[in-house]
Amino acid sequence: MTLLKTLAVAIDVAHLKRDEASRALGQAQQKYLGAKNQLEQLETYATETEDRWMVQAQNCALPEMMRHHYQFMERLAQAIQMQQGILADQARWVDVAKKQLADAEIRVATLKQVCRNKQLEADRLQSRREQKQIDEFAALRFGKSIDQQFGEGVS
Repeated sequence: MTLLKTLAVAIDVAHLKRDEASRALGQAQQKYLGAKNQLEQLETYATETEDRWMVQAQNCALPEMMRHHYQFMERLAQAIQMQQGILADQARWVDVAKKQLADAEIRVATLKQVCRNKQLEADRLQSRREQKQIDEFAALRFGKSIDQQFGEGVS
């Protein structure tokens, strides 16, 4: 029975690790969504800024203002590019967390199956022991009844 107790402890530990992997996946997904939202905000801001510039440039397009606008848009494009890299990193972390969760779930399922198999094996062994005891008891009773029959007939 100690093996079954050991397996139960292993299953409990595997459950804890699976729960931890699940939390890690949730956190990774939240970070991914945050990075995605930030990227969308940057892209929206860049589009809105470019649209405002086009309207403003039709009225007054001084060379100094154009230079500042292009520099600003270049830096904004760099920020967008950097955020795309962050988003890609977060997507990789989500994938890693998904794999770790899947591995943890497989570990729990495997341990549960091993425990079930060991329990079935222990039940079969116990059943065999009980059957052996019943058979031995029946053989003893039969032997006694034979002795009694022949013992009574000899007198």
